[in-house]
Amino acid sequence: MAGFDGEWLDRMYNNRALVPEHPRHFQRWAQDSAQARDELPCELDLLYGRGPGETLDVFPAPGGKGGAPVVFFIHGGYWRSLDKREHAFVAPTFVQRGACVVLPNYALCPAVTIPQITVQMVRALAWTVRNVAQWGGDPSRITVIGHSAGGHLAAMLLACLWQQYDPALPTDAVTRALSISGLYDLEPLMHTPSLQADLRLSPQQVQQASPARLPPPERGALHTVVGADESPEFLRHNAQIREAWGDKRVPVCETLPGRNHFSVLEALVEPGHRLNQLALDLVAGT
Repeated sequence: MAGFDGEWLDRMYNNRALVPEHPRHFQRWAQDSAQARDELPCELDLLYGRGPGETLDVFPAPGGKGGAPVVFFIHGGYWRSLDKREHAFVAPTFVQRGACVVLPNYALCPAVTIPQITVQMVRALAWTVRNVAQWGGDPSRITVIGHSAGGHLAAMLLACLWQQYDPALPTDAVTRALSISGLYDLEPLMHTPSLQADLRLSPQQVQQASPARLPPPERGALHTVVGADESPEFLRHNAQIREAWGDKRVPVCETLPGRNHFSVLEALVEPGHRLNQLALDLVAGT
């Protein structure tokens, strides 16, 4: 990475070019998400704030019972594309196991910055803590799961100093997070031509919003995985966050065989897959 060769960085970070069949994944996600909304009770486009994109979908815990675990799933798309609507397909797996699922949206770059998106996710999580009980969720049992840019945001929520944001919130609002193909140091992205035109990262923003540059969380654990078929840079990021935060805060740091940047997310909802079981155990608190 010496000298930040732009052409090399584009090869490392352009996941759609690395996976030419990516449109098939997106089509499958959209179809399965539409089916999830048709078949499961859900509340769509609830406002968690007043800014652009500040809406979320809730899939209630089954049976109307309270005290259910909560899955807060953050979609990817390099902070500049995609939407919660394409990711409702993650909900059935967890609802069927008794969980309440929350899918937040956020505004997209370049209209906003990555630090601003991070604050939006803080706002959405705070809303969830205050409101999820009415859909059967236990606000003390929230697991944050994110993919790609969402994995970055999941790590940021684990590192958040919640009482500095709102003294009424618990210090341990998030203690369990699962990051799938997350990004933990944004400096290379600041030099990646195909990304920087939209992300418009500055050195100050890199410092503010890079989990690997922040102090390890005082509590909780981040589980981090990456597909073995992803680029060397994504493999490096996966190892980097454990190096930065240590084994205690990152007890699981794994590479999943045969998975690329898009198929690795599908493993989350594939019965019997290592990632599926890892997520179910994390949500159940085991």
